[in-house]
Amino acid sequence: MNQALVVFGVSHVQLPVSSVNRSKSLYGGVLGFETRDEGAGWCELDAGGTISLLLVESEQTDQRACLRLLAADVSATLEALLLRGGCRLINDATRTAEMTLTASVCDADGHLLVVWRKLTEDEYDVVPELPKALPWHDDADALLKQLLKSVPALFRGIARRKIVRVVEELAVNHRIVMREEVIRGFILASPRITRERNRQPLIAAGIDVHRYQDDWNAD
Repeated sequence: MNQALVVFGVSHVQLPVSSVNRSKSLYGGVLGFETRDEGAGWCELDAGGTISLLLVESEQTDQRACLRLLAADVSATLEALLLRGGCRLINDATRTAEMTLTASVCDADGHLLVVWRKLTEDEYDVVPELPKALPWHDDADALLKQLLKSVPALFRGIARRKIVRVVEELAVNHRIVMREEVIRGFILASPRITRERNRQPLIAAGIDVHRYQDDWNAD
């Protein structure tokens, strides 16, 4: 019986390049990948985490590779690749259906570099739908989407799921969600110690928060 293979993951991405020094200037100098090791005709760069980028000088560079580069600022990284890295533009920064901002260039050897980052919810063209299990009145749906704008985009996805769960628990007896459950659920979904921060978004939505004092005080 054959033993199961044990593969620990990708250790290196090897790029055949026509000039190690030129490619080291791009990947090391422009993108900031630090040199781990190098020798005659090759250079190993730290590409983040446990993965190395291995530049190997070769007369044949027709084996193209594609590297996806996660960047905090796609436009600034793209500009550096074009102006300082000697790369050729393939696609300018574009929003994708996967809610990413993505651009691509080719280096001097034809390797494709895709620069990307996830869009925040504040950058979406559409407001994400609520993860509902019950029917909701339109005004209840609209109210929660309005209230969720007060939650920082980084935490909004988690908050959306939690608040919807609490709201639908409150509505379970009559099996339809109305504004009242949304207001109470928005209050109760936060721990009591941090609940006060939910007052201002409700007030801004025209809600009389004093009517819900029992919910503010609930454990």
